Amino acid sequence: MNVFITGISGFVGRHLATALVASGHRVVGVGGRRTPGGLDGENIRYIPADTTRPGPWQEEAAQADIIVNLAGRTIARRWTRSYKKELYDSRIETTRHLAAALRPDGGQVLLSTSATGFYGDGGEGVLTEKSPVGTGFLAELSHDWEQAARAAEDRGARVCCMRFGVVLGADGGALVEMLRAFRRGLGGPLGSGRQWFSWIHIQDLVEAILFLMTADLTGPVNLVAPEPVRQMDLARALGRHLGKPAFIPAPSPLLRLALGEMASALLASQRVVPHRLTAASFNFRYPDIDSALTALLEGVH
Repeated sequence: MNVFITGISGFVGRHLATALVASGHRVVGVGGRRTPGGLDGENIRYIPADTTRPGPWQEEAAQADIIVNLAGRTIARRWTRSYKKELYDSRIETTRHLAAALRPDGGQVLLSTSATGFYGDGGEGVLTEKSPVGTGFLAELSHDWEQAARAAEDRGARVCCMRFGVVLGADGGALVEMLRAFRRGLGGPLGSGRQWFSWIHIQDLVEAILFLMTADLTGPVNLVAPEPVRQMDLARALGRHLGKPAFIPAPSPLLRLALGEMASALLASQRVVPHRLTAASFNFRYPDIDSALTALLEGVH
């Protein structure tokens, strides 16, 4: 199949592109970098473009069988007013332009990223795809992101909104930042540590996206491991695997002072489960945090 990916130069995009090419698919990707950075060769082509603006890149989306929308600036920095606009535009404007680019005769599939931030702070409650939208900036951002993607249904596309949990990989994403803290002897829980943390191994995430390419699913789908953990248990598991202390907490007031509003994303409790994926018989390679960390941290100290 012909697959078009926005945000291909990011952490998830690179892993997905590699898996798609290995499976015999033809990939065209668009990203903000000027050069391909290795994302070129047989069955893969890279286009540099600003997807918050319409342009020739949309013609590639119109020709694809599958469109995977991964574009979006990182949330892992202080949210100034201007940066909030960048977060919004990189997601919502890109998605609007994608939806507008699709063929009017239907038959295409749009797999568009969203986030478990959709649910806001869920406390102790178990969150499924049927749970309502929460409150706060990330919830509003995710809601608007999904609404922009669902507009593609008017063109006859099958649309899935993939609500990512925190993606764990050895070569990018949140785990790399966690490892830096542990290596400095500063590993430990954030805030109280009792908040629920929903995560997914990068390999399971990629395989779930491949699964959704052909699965008969529409609407929101939680892309998280079936066993969320409390933040303190994640810290303990990391410390155990690394042989490092994991008892130095990062107090909530200090996080809010250092990170501003973005700290709310680290302190929110999200006990999200992949109800629709498991109901569709998707099998996770790494359903629990210990199996995931064993695979990711082999040989890492």
